[in-house]
Amino acid sequence: MFALKPDYEKTRERIAAFWERELIDRPVVQFTLYKPREEWVPVPESHHASPEARWTDAQFQAEYALATLSNQEFLGDTLPIAFPNLGPEIFSAFYGCPIHFGDYGTSWTDPILYDWAEMDSIRLDWNSPWLKKLHEMTDALLEVGKDTFIVGMTDWHPGGDWLAALRDPQNLAVDLITHPDEVKAMLKRGEADYFAVYDMFYEKLRAAGQPITTWLHLLHDGKYYVPSNDFSCMISNRMFVEFFLPGIIHECRFLERSIYHLDGPNALRHLDTILSIPELNAVQWVFGAGNEGFHRWVEVYRRIQAAKKGVQVICEYDEVEAVMETLDPHGLYLTVGGVPSREAGLDMLRRLEKWCAGRVFSLGSPAKGAPGAP
Repeated sequence: MFALKPDYEKTRERIAAFWERELIDRPVVQFTLYKPREEWVPVPESHHASPEARWTDAQFQAEYALATLSNQEFLGDTLPIAFPNLGPEIFSAFYGCPIHFGDYGTSWTDPILYDWAEMDSIRLDWNSPWLKKLHEMTDALLEVGKDTFIVGMTDWHPGGDWLAALRDPQNLAVDLITHPDEVKAMLKRGEADYFAVYDMFYEKLRAAGQPITTWLHLLHDGKYYVPSNDFSCMISNRMFVEFFLPGIIHECRFLERSIYHLDGPNALRHLDTILSIPELNAVQWVFGAGNEGFHRWVEVYRRIQAAKKGVQVICEYDEVEAVMETLDPHGLYLTVGGVPSREAGLDMLRRLEKWCAGRVFSLGSPAKGAPGAP
């Protein structure tokens, strides 16, 4: 189905099992590995006059994606995915927020909602040049990557992060106290718009024979995405529950498969609230720079597994043994950094298969080393 991933169907089956917290042979395992330099195809060079020109050159971005993906090996469940990327505040740009592009993979927007008296004038522009650009970039990826790689959705960041971009995060934090009704009304408007935009690109990708995926490389043939609220690190759990939890629940109900992006130690205060959402399938815990070390977060992963949710564990190659000693393989998704070679990657996969084959697990049973385990 995809030339860069001949064993795609097996990976699709493993990911389907992950969503159900079941096992076929081992957990989902992904890691980046490049081919030897002498086997690389040339990567297009940018001669654009500005970062914005490079970011928005749909044909260049599609050809760049093809070349860079062609220079990688997709062992285990690593997937050849490209998505149209204009940065995490592109949804806000549809409402008129000016967007700026940096040199090193970052973009940002300026707020436009300066006074809540103006909220009724802030509407999604269905003729936005940025919405048209996103269609153009998606179409270019579908054409260049046909039968070769997977095309995903962009990084939407709706909900609280969208409103924080419209309003400015510090202003929004104060608004939760001074303008609670306006915040709630605006969030409802953005939710309806987001579902409509999502459906538009969902239909486009499915009509092209694509599974649904995005920057987090899981997938599903139905509606899948990554609910999130990075703004939540700035507020109490009480505020989070009052203002943002309803929208996250609605998003999880709108989707068929979901994994919540929990970003940074200051967001951990919301973990139990997130785990209480019945429709949520899994959690991605991102500890952030300076907080590395699998051993530091074992109890977080165990809390997620104890709540019967799938979990993505981001770890290094030399930490995989510790993962096997402390966690249950059911509903486990490993993203492994620092895999030194093809041979090391294949050996890691064999060890993980042996780990699962050598022990008997049932869903919900404690893993070796977990509280209550024998």
